[in-house]
Amino acid sequence: MTKRIALLGIYHESNTFINTPVTRINFEQARLLKGKDILHEYRDAFHEIGGMMEVLEQEAIELVPVFYATATPGGIIAAETYQSLLTEMLAALQEVLPVDGCLVVPHGAAVSEDYPDMDGHWLSLLREMVGPLIPIIGTLDPHANVSPAMIAATDALVAYKTNPHIDQRETGRAAARLLLQCLQGKIKPVQYLGMLPLAISMEQQYTMQEPCVSLYQLAKAINQRAGILSVSVILGFPYADVAEMGSAFIVVTDNAPALGEDAIGELTSYMREHKALFTGNRQSVGDLLPLVAAAEKPVLMLDMGDNVGGGSPGNSTILLEAIEEDCRYRTFICIYDPAAVAIASTFNPKDTFDLSFGGNCSRQGAAFSTRVVLQQLCDGDFKETTPRHGGQVNYDMGKIAIVTTANGNMVMLTSLRVPPFSLQQLTAFGVAPAAFDIVVAKGVNAPVAAYSSVCPTIMQVDTPGVTQANMTLFDYKHRRKPMFPFEEI
Repeated sequence: MTKRIALLGIYHESNTFINTPVTRINFEQARLLKGKDILHEYRDAFHEIGGMMEVLEQEAIELVPVFYATATPGGIIAAETYQSLLTEMLAALQEVLPVDGCLVVPHGAAVSEDYPDMDGHWLSLLREMVGPLIPIIGTLDPHANVSPAMIAATDALVAYKTNPHIDQRETGRAAARLLLQCLQGKIKPVQYLGMLPLAISMEQQYTMQEPCVSLYQLAKAINQRAGILSVSVILGFPYADVAEMGSAFIVVTDNAPALGEDAIGELTSYMREHKALFTGNRQSVGDLLPLVAAAEKPVLMLDMGDNVGGGSPGNSTILLEAIEEDCRYRTFICIYDPAAVAIASTFNPKDTFDLSFGGNCSRQGAAFSTRVVLQQLCDGDFKETTPRHGGQVNYDMGKIAIVTTANGNMVMLTSLRVPPFSLQQLTAFGVAPAAFDIVVAKGVNAPVAAYSSVCPTIMQVDTPGVTQANMTLFDYKHRRKPMFPFEEI
């Protein structure tokens, strides 16, 4: 009899330092999928769901798509939104029970108004529904804040090994293979969580450079030992004031407790010894602008304080204003401002008019005002067909307006907030990165996968905002203590 595997998940990265709650419409504007719509969206995507599908189809295992909801990173999920999503997901699961196993797709850093450990909550309810004998195996974003409840509710969780996340499909394949081996009786996965008394600064989480390279090499070496099924480095998400905030390790063994405990101990000792390497060395826009003149162009300037992929609003004009004042460099920047798009839509291409857009947290959020020329108005749909951070194929910025300022800088104004994970966000609308001295992307590491092929110079800019690089500037009330770099350990 063919095995039946349920696929389900609620996926969100929640920044608790943002006052605006995430509501159901945010999920609807992104992806709120049920049944076969999940398979249609992700079959050819570089996403973990695509990898899960691929493995199960090759093995002629029936994948039962239940429910998958995701929204662009933002604030805390409203209580009624989470409850509605949870009710729908569990009801849809009830309709397809019994199943032989579950593949789950949490992010690991979701927070709702009523459940700070939202992923731990829904995974625990799933465990209650299917019982203790049904294997539950899934994936995690390495920007998770992993809780003991997540570990207790699942048999194995496997995190992506790259940041930018370009191995999501492979991670989905790895999770599906573990589940198949479990169902075949070949392995008995047992997982161990090591929660570290430290948090890695976001700009130090680029896995292609030190200090992450050596850390991941150690994790890979441990993963190759007999009896160890998976080793995951959990970089952590510092913009969440929850008890689980911080970096961690997950080790999955084939029923070998001593192996798991030893591996966690070895990895923890490494991090304690090298913790100072993970705190970051930050430079402001004032430090970096003088370096642009001699740099190979275009320069990719990463606006770390307005990192859309970390929940930021995507409307900061701090870098644009500094570049406008400098007057030496032609720049492209994308700003989320639906009201400005609406105003621009009352004009025709080539019209010149005054426009206010975005905001500047350094002056209580006041918009930037300038005279602009409207270049184009259009719908902001585009596709990404290569492995990029997030693994998505279809993107929607809503209606967009592209304008140029009097200084020749180009601003793409969007009606929906979309992180800069794809170069198609520019090129699909005739915007050539090579035409600029500076391309601003509102991120920290994720945009590198998309932009490094056309931007030979990359600069991470320490800007203010709800994703500012220096986590010690946030007012935490629920984090664990002591924790480096807040306290010495």
